[in-house]
Amino acid sequence: MTATESSPASTRSGEPMLQVDDIALYYGNIAAVKGLSLRVHKGEIVTLIGSNGAGKSTTLRAISGLIKPRAGSISFLGEKLTGVQGHEIVKRGICQSPEGRRIFPRMTVSENLDLGAFLRNDKEGIAADRQRVLDLFPRLADRISQKAGTMSGGEQQMLAVARALMGSPQLLLLDEPSMGLAPVLVDLIFDTIETIREQGTTILVVEQNALAALRIADYAYVLESGSLKLEGPAAPMAEDDEIVRAYLGG
Repeated sequence: MTATESSPASTRSGEPMLQVDDIALYYGNIAAVKGLSLRVHKGEIVTLIGSNGAGKSTTLRAISGLIKPRAGSISFLGEKLTGVQGHEIVKRGICQSPEGRRIFPRMTVSENLDLGAFLRNDKEGIAADRQRVLDLFPRLADRISQKAGTMSGGEQQMLAVARALMGSPQLLLLDEPSMGLAPVLVDLIFDTIETIREQGTTILVVEQNALAALRIADYAYVLESGSLKLEGPAAPMAEDDEIVRAYLGG
């Protein structure tokens, strides 16, 4: 299977929620992503996988408005995102849980959640989403008044995802949600990602733990050195021994 041999139209139909077309992303004169195109349809879990340095996180930063593509375009719900400021992209319905969690360590769990909703003014909706994330992550409810920096790595990851959900996103971007976690917590995080999708949020997840991501994803893109090497339905990709050996570290 190659990127050119797999056709998204053959397995997915309708207009995509997120459309990335032939983007090129640079850090100075260094090309981090070269001509990447991908689609995310409403209701899907889509994963972008590859080794460290492949350009996965850089792609999410571009979607979030933190990096401007040097070429290509990004659209969400039919509207161009290229050149739109990051806070405006959040208002349009895209929220990100960043790599490394980036919680505010000196603030409480409650205060971190409040910051996730800082662009909203619908008090009833905010209260409902707060209860939703505390139901998703009961450990956060137990630590609601605790300083975030004193929690375990797994609890901080839960908080990072919960904070992103407080923005009430239509599309949730997750950057390395399993990084540094014990296997039992990795399973918990991925189970929760599936629950979030079941509750109506579309998800694009970047992961180095490729096989774990493929187990929950509907569709997958594989990046290698900034270029798209494979795309296709996730389940067959995870079961193809040749692909696993060549691209997924199996």
